[in-house]
Amino acid sequence: MEGKSFGLGVLGLGALLLAAASGGAEPPLSCERVRKVFQLRQLGPLRGIPESPRAGADLQVCTSKNPTCCTKKMEERYQTAAKQDIQQVLQTSSATLKFLISHNAAAFQETFEMLIRLAENYTSTLFCNEYGNMAAEATTRVQELFTDVGLFVFGTDVSTEEFVNRFFDTLFPVVYNHVINPGLTDISLEYAECLRMARRDIRPFANIPKKAIGQMGRSLLPSRTFLQALNLGIEVINTTDHLHFSKDCSRALLRMQYCPHCQGLTMSKPCMGYCLNVIRGCLANMAEVDLHWRGYIQSLEELSSAMSGTYDIEHVLLNFHSLVNDALVQARINGPELSEQVNKVCSPPVRKPMQSPGCSFDENKDNQGLKMFSRDSEETLASRRKEFISHLRLYRAFYGGLADQLCSNELAAADGLPCWNGEDVRSYTHRVVGSGIKAQSANPEVKVKGTDPVISQIIDKLKHVTQLLQGNSFPKHGKWDLQQTGSGGGVDEQISGDCDDEDGCRGSGSGEVKRVLKITDWMPDKTNLSDVKQIHQTNDGSTLDTTGAGCTTMAGYMTFMLISLVTLFHSFL
Repeated sequence: MEGKSFGLGVLGLGALLLAAASGGAEPPLSCERVRKVFQLRQLGPLRGIPESPRAGADLQVCTSKNPTCCTKKMEERYQTAAKQDIQQVLQTSSATLKFLISHNAAAFQETFEMLIRLAENYTSTLFCNEYGNMAAEATTRVQELFTDVGLFVFGTDVSTEEFVNRFFDTLFPVVYNHVINPGLTDISLEYAECLRMARRDIRPFANIPKKAIGQMGRSLLPSRTFLQALNLGIEVINTTDHLHFSKDCSRALLRMQYCPHCQGLTMSKPCMGYCLNVIRGCLANMAEVDLHWRGYIQSLEELSSAMSGTYDIEHVLLNFHSLVNDALVQARINGPELSEQVNKVCSPPVRKPMQSPGCSFDENKDNQGLKMFSRDSEETLASRRKEFISHLRLYRAFYGGLADQLCSNELAAADGLPCWNGEDVRSYTHRVVGSGIKAQSANPEVKVKGTDPVISQIIDKLKHVTQLLQGNSFPKHGKWDLQQTGSGGGVDEQISGDCDDEDGCRGSGSGEVKRVLKITDWMPDKTNLSDVKQIHQTNDGSTLDTTGAGCTTMAGYMTFMLISLVTLFHSFL
C-alpha cells in the first residue's frame, strides 16, 4: 500500500507538471489523492467519494467539462471548509495585533488600579503621620474619594468636579474639629453638616480644591479615554476576525481553494491576481475600516504624547497627598479668621461627648522606608505608553493591506509556479481591481452588494472614539481646553500646558518638583516598612525630603502595592 501511495503521489505531481507544460489541467486518472486529502483535512466521511472521476452534472460551483472527483455533497463540505479556512487565516493574521492591544489594555488597567490604591494610601498616610488625631475620620473620606476616582477612570458616569468637591466638603468638618477649633469633644452631627454645606462659601482651603478639580479632570479624563479606545480596538479586531461572508464571496472562496481538488489538483494554489480579486472582493467592507483605523492610531499617538505633567495620571495621583497637605496647612494658618466666619454662619460649635479614635503609630520602626532614586532609565507609565504606541504604529495600514498580505503570505502561488485561475492551471488574465467597496464594481470574481451593517457600526464607533481622542478635553497646540461633562456638573477652563505653581506642581514651601514619581524608582530596603521617604529634585539642584513619622496601618499594604507595580511593569516588557 505504501508503494502504491508513493506511486500515486508521483503520478499526481506529474499530472500537475504536465498540466503546466501543456497549458491546461488534464482529467485525473484516479481520485485516490483527492480522497486522501479529504480524509486528512477531516472534511467528512470517505463513503460517497468517487474512487475514479465521474460526470459532475450536479455540481453548483466546481463545474467542469471534464470528469470530476467531486460530488454535490463534497462540494458542500468544501464550501464550509473554505469559509473556515479564511476565518482561520484572518484570525492568524490579526493575532499579533490583537495580543498587542489586549495585553497592554490589561497592563494599563491594572496599573491604573494600583496607582489609585497607592495614591489613596499616600493620602491616608499623610493623615496618620501628621494629623493622627483625625486620621480615622479623614481616611474614610479619602477612601470614598479614590473609590470615585476608580469609578470614573473605568467608565462610570461620575463628575470629577463633584467628587473632589464632596471630598473637601466632608473633610472640612473634620479639619475644623481637630485643627481649626480643636476641643476635648467632637462637634455634633448637625454642626458638622452646617460646616459641610458652608465650605464652598467659607473657602477654608483657599484655591486648593479648584486646583485639585483641574488636575483630576485633566489627568483622569485622558486616561479613561485611552482605556476606552484600547478596548474598542480589541472590539474592532474581534468583529473583523468573525466577519460574515456573503453567498457570492463564499462561492468564490470555494472556487479558488477547493475546486482544483475536483480535478485532482490538490497541491494547486491560486494565481496572485486571481487571489487578490477574490480576497479584495470578500474583504471589500473590511477595507473601508482602513481610513478610520489609521485615524484611530494617530489620535491615540497624539493623546499619549500629550499625557504628561498635570495631564499624566501617574503624576497627579502620586502627588495628590501633597495638594491635600497644602490645603490642611492653609486651613491651619487661617484658623482664627475661619473660626470667625464659621461662628457667623453656623454659630459657635455644638459638641458631643465622644472622642475620635487616632491612628496607631510605631515610632520605634526604622523610618528609612522606600527610597526614590532619580534614574531616568527606569520605566514610567509615560514611557510604557510610548513603547506601546511605537509598536501599534506598525499596524496603521493593517486593514488597507490585509487582502494583499493574505494572498502574498498564505493563499496565492509564488511567482513562477503553476497556478489555478479559477477554471484551469494557467495564467490569470483578468484585470485586478483595487481595495474597497467602490473598486469592486469591476471585480470579475465577486459581486459586492453595498455596505455590511456590522462594519458600518464599528466604523461609527471608531469615528466616535477618534473624536473623543481628538476632542477639546485634551491638549492641543500648547493650550488645553478642558470641557468635562458628567452627572452633577463640569468644569470649563483655559489653562496652559505647562506645569506651574497654580497647577499645584510645587511642594509645600519648596522649589518646583521637576519629575513625576517613577513606578520603578521605589526600591524596597526592608520587608517591613514603617514609612515612605520621598526625595524630590528642586530648581537649585537640592533635594526636598518629605518623609513622615511612620504609619503602621498603611506600611505593609503600601509595600505590597509598590512591589506589585514594579513586578507588573517589568512582566510586560
